[in-house]
Amino acid sequence: MADRSEDSLIEKIAQKIHEHNSSSSDSDDEKPKSSDPSIKSKIYRLFGREKPVHQVLGGGKPADLFLWREKKASAAVLVVATAIWVLFELMEYHLLTLVCHCVILSLAFLFVWSNASSFINKSPPHIPQVIVPEDLAVNIALSLRFEINRLLATLREIASGRDLKKFLVVITGLWVVSILGSCCNFLTLFYIVLALLHVVPIFYEKYEDKIDSFGEKAVREFKKQYAVFDAKVLSKIPKGPLKDKKH
Repeated sequence: MADRSEDSLIEKIAQKIHEHNSSSSDSDDEKPKSSDPSIKSKIYRLFGREKPVHQVLGGGKPADLFLWREKKASAAVLVVATAIWVLFELMEYHLLTLVCHCVILSLAFLFVWSNASSFINKSPPHIPQVIVPEDLAVNIALSLRFEINRLLATLREIASGRDLKKFLVVITGLWVVSILGSCCNFLTLFYIVLALLHVVPIFYEKYEDKIDSFGEKAVREFKKQYAVFDAKVLSKIPKGPLKDKKH
């Protein structure tokens, strides 16, 4: 009887120890899960980004090209753009001349083939009939109209003097673009932008955490300098009375 009581007591103690260990392990597992959202919410993302880089770029085929999801297509676009830039910039070929020469060669080749097909006993070339769909043309025109109206509305808002910060950003951006335009022509600038779009997004996606950390420090320093500039310069600029219109 004494042995049975001792065995039952040992079993109870072992069961309590096992329950205590399992409860402590469960609590340890729950701690990082509960802390994960808070840790993620504290992570700084460049320009306040909340979506992945692929979705920021549109999430479609252009995003796949810029992030090299389709390596062959991305390489083909970059090679064609490089060939066009070399053709027009380094070799100094003119666009109108190139278009005319291509059309001349195409028409001459098809004309000779169509007339020689009866002599060589081969079928004439099939020339497809190309027609621009009306819906496509209307959609392009509507999209272009919407973008132009939005640009004009933005320029009007900036010129009205309501947002000094946006005004300074736009003026600085236009000034930088004017400097770049004086250094190179439009085609070279377009090629540089296209090449950067094929390099910067994939580089940022690969080293995202390091770049965001550096960007956080840079933004913090910029805010400090802007606060000093605002206190010493912008706050001393006289402002006219603002009239609120109530409808």
